[in-house]
Amino acid sequence: MKTLQNLIDGKWADSRGDVLLDLVNPATEEIIARHPAGSAEDVDLAVTAAVAAHPAWAATPLDERVARISAWADVVAAHGDELVDLECREMGKPLGIGRTFLDGAVAGLRAATADALSYDFEEIVDRPDGGRTRILRHPLGATAVITPWNFPVTAVLAAVGPLLAAGNTVVIKPSERGPLSVARLLELADLPPGVVNLVLGDGRAGAPLAEHEQIRLVHFTGSVATGKRVGAAAGERLRRAVLELGGKDPVVVDADVDPVATAGAVAFGAFINTGQICTSMERVYVHRAIAEPFIEALVAAAESFAFGDGLDEGVMLGPLVDRQQRDVVARHVEDAVRKGAKVRTGGVVPEGKGFFYPPTVLTGVDDSMLVMTEETFGPVAPVVVVDSFEEGLERASRSKYGLAATVYTADPDHVDAAARIPAGVTWVNQWQGGGPERLYEPSGESGMGATGAHAAFDAATRPASVHIAAENA
Repeated sequence: MKTLQNLIDGKWADSRGDVLLDLVNPATEEIIARHPAGSAEDVDLAVTAAVAAHPAWAATPLDERVARISAWADVVAAHGDELVDLECREMGKPLGIGRTFLDGAVAGLRAATADALSYDFEEIVDRPDGGRTRILRHPLGATAVITPWNFPVTAVLAAVGPLLAAGNTVVIKPSERGPLSVARLLELADLPPGVVNLVLGDGRAGAPLAEHEQIRLVHFTGSVATGKRVGAAAGERLRRAVLELGGKDPVVVDADVDPVATAGAVAFGAFINTGQICTSMERVYVHRAIAEPFIEALVAAAESFAFGDGLDEGVMLGPLVDRQQRDVVARHVEDAVRKGAKVRTGGVVPEGKGFFYPPTVLTGVDDSMLVMTEETFGPVAPVVVVDSFEEGLERASRSKYGLAATVYTADPDHVDAAARIPAGVTWVNQWQGGGPERLYEPSGESGMGATGAHAAFDAATRPASVHIAAENA
């Protein structure tokens, strides 16, 4: 039985805490590893190492920092199958979808290094009085990255690229539900000691890290409740926080689209990764004119998604990450049924081992139901029939969340109207599209802090101006 360790100042070391947690394969319910529950002492050692390593890393020429990070990206790509296998065993993601997202994460890391080379870390402005102003973007120092379990490797790579390229050092705390692949990811990193550190554990590590006085920025991805605590801790200490939290992402289906093809796209957006994506389609608003064929096609698509152990060939949906998460999904469906919703397919917890839940389509739902108001984070597609595109848009906008949204329409005016949904990202006639230029900030309870493209470097640096008199310019 493997027991995971922390990575502090370039060395793997046992936790100073005395509690170990079991890591369970959600498909088999077998214990596959043990890892520390975490402690404040672990965090303090890791932050101390990051603080000590920062001056030398910040002084390293940009092109050298970029080269080191790019070399890491190459190694991660070469070990992609191994990392995908570990993610499958620890949180259930099928190998095929895991490889797709890992390849995207590597591409994102490379894009971040390319952005660093074009970012204005120093800008010279000539003043009318003959003087000059140097605008400098300084790295912040030691930063914290706290990541979720649904995309263990992807979330780390997405966060650390701009932070490291800008000259910051990092302490990473992955979810206690997905530490195995992240530990291996950092084994593959050839960076100076202390530049990247790993602390394992649950809230016993997460809270001390988010609250540590020497951390200058916290990049947190996770639940709204925990994100609020992280944000409050950052505010109290007058330091930055980038928060990507929960979503209840809507999709609006207009009357003029192909109902069968669109239903297939919605099924993918609702069910892939067993619905465990913060931008999963969790509320579906379909125009009455095509509602019947759309719902029939959505049910057929749901029933075509084979679920099981993600290591098995042909499996499209793995298990939920653990029993607790499956209980949340089941409770949302049961609440909807109790209040009058109709289960068109799925909706029953399978017998046997593993935390599986079938792709589920609900109709007759309304905003009194948990499945329409709270993040489900499971393979459930609740469908609301609306009488107009405008009604769909209005109801899609009626949420405390504002992470992402999707609109399917052939009407140019409706394409333009899609931007009215208060979301950080809105996709039109696609899902998960966009390139490295994508820039967004969640709205509502879905988080705060712009990210993507150069905004990630704005967050990772502190601007300062040096004004030089004319006689010295």
